[in-house]
Amino acid sequence: MKYVRFLNSKKEIRFGKIEGERIQVLDGPFLDPASKPTDIILSLNEVTLLAPVDPNKVICVGLNYALHAKELEHSLPADPVIFIKPQSSVIGPNDEIICPKISQRVDYEAELAVVIGKTVKDVTEIEAAEAIFGYTCANDVTARDLQKKDGQWTRAKSFDTFCPIGPWVVTDIDPSHLDIQSILNGEIKQSSNTQNFITSVPKLVSFMSQVMTLNPGDVVLTGTPEGIGAIQSGDEVIVRIEMIGELRNTVK
Repeated sequence: MKYVRFLNSKKEIRFGKIEGERIQVLDGPFLDPASKPTDIILSLNEVTLLAPVDPNKVICVGLNYALHAKELEHSLPADPVIFIKPQSSVIGPNDEIICPKISQRVDYEAELAVVIGKTVKDVTEIEAAEAIFGYTCANDVTARDLQKKDGQWTRAKSFDTFCPIGPWVVTDIDPSHLDIQSILNGEIKQSSNTQNFITSVPKLVSFMSQVMTLNPGDVVLTGTPEGIGAIQSGDEVIVRIEMIGELRNTVK
C-alpha cells in the first residue's frame, strides 16, 4: 500500500492512500490507526504532494555501505555512526534543494528511508521490525566541504532543504534487497542494492532505540552507497528505489 500527505485545492493538508493514479482521502493521518477512508477520490495531478511525514526527528547512519566508506577514506566503524538532521531540513518531492552560500561543495546521497509507526525504546531487532510502518526515498544532502572542515557532521547535514523525502510511504516490502540509484540530470551516478548494508534495517532501528525514543512519524535514513558527487544550481536529482518509486528535486 502507498500512503501520501498532500495539499488539496484549498491548500489544506490531507492524507490518503494511492490506488493507481488516484488518491482515496483518509479522515486523518495514515499513521493514526483510527483513520478511515472517506468517499473523496482525487487524482494525483490535482494535488501537491508533500513530504509524506512531518518527522519530529530524522536519525541517520553514516558509512552503511563498505564501498562508500572506502571512497571517503574512512575505516568501517565498530558500531553504526548516527547523527540527526533537523525537522527544518525536510522537504518533499519537487521542492528545491537550496545550496548555501557558505559551501562550495554540496553532494547528493541517495538513501532508503524508514518511517517509524509506533513509539519504541530499547527494543530488540524483532520488535524494531514490528515498529516500522513503511519506507520511502530520501536524499541526505551534504555540504561535503563543511563536513571535512568541521570533523563532525551537524552543520554539513542540517541546512534547510537538505533532507528531501518522498514521494509516498510504501508498506509491506522487504528492505533487505532493493535496488537504489541516484540520477543527476539523467545520468546514473549511484547504483547499488540494500543487500550491501553493513547493518540491517531492524538492527539499525534497534540500535537507535537504545539511544533515544523513536516516535510515530520519525524517519531513519539508512546510509548511502558509493558514487556520491556534487550538485549545483539548475540540476535535477532523482533518488530511485525499487518497489517505492522516484523522488525528484531541483537544485537552486
